[in-house]
Amino acid sequence: MPVPRTPVQAAGCVLWRRSPIGGELEICLVHRPKYDDWSHPKGKLKRDEGPLSGAVREVGEETGYTALPGARLPTVRYLAQGRPKEVHYWAAEAAGGRFTSNDEVDRILWLPPAAARDRLTQPRDRTLVDALLNALHLA
Repeated sequence: MPVPRTPVQAAGCVLWRRSPIGGELEICLVHRPKYDDWSHPKGKLKRDEGPLSGAVREVGEETGYTALPGARLPTVRYLAQGRPKEVHYWAAEAAGGRFTSNDEVDRILWLPPAAARDRLTQPRDRTLVDALLNALHLA
């Protein structure tokens, strides 16, 4: 009988802002060249790091933006390379910053919610767009 493996712990944010042109809600998606996918900024927690501080750190590292965390969003669970993974998410407003391409993320996009939902590679990430809209009372 296989021994249950402890899930990999990760955290991230559904990063949002008001468009500089028109003020409409936009969601930040990151492109990871290693996986050629579009996702929300997230990453593994460091040893003894709390999920919220890890989420804010990952947003800064991947997007260059400062995250102002708000509502807790659903935790997403899935298998990554055969190992269980739990990603803890928060809604977070972007509070300034500037993207610079790096090893993990080569592009970001700011998209309206419907376009962000369509662009996300993994269906499990699409539910987080709806959770953000609910948290912001826009659903």
